[in-house]
Amino acid sequence: MRRLHALIALLALIAAPVFAQTPDAPPPVQDVKPPAMVPLDDSLEPQVTIRKRGGNTIEEHRVNGRLFKIVVTPEHGVPYTLVDQQGDGTFSPLNVTPGGPTVSVPMWVIGTF
Repeated sequence: MRRLHALIALLALIAAPVFAQTPDAPPPVQDVKPPAMVPLDDSLEPQVTIRKRGGNTIEEHRVNGRLFKIVVTPEHGVPYTLVDQQGDGTFSPLNVTPGGPTVSVPMWVIGTF
């Protein structure tokens, strides 16, 4: 029994300084404001021109004045899309299955020399 009391006393002496320590308070958080809003360049927004020719509705999509997509909606039929994928003025049909995803791989021009 004496050993048990001695062991408890020894543990109390060892553990007392550990429990007596208080953790340091974290430093105060600075009041950080969000970055300023930068207005978007309106020239990057696509400009859409809608024309009616006969029974067809033709939508021309342009960015910076360059035509990149044409959507043709016939009066009776399924709409189809023509896309200039290379940027050379040659339009090819965008293969879209009804109800399927419209996938177009990004092909941006980073720089020209």
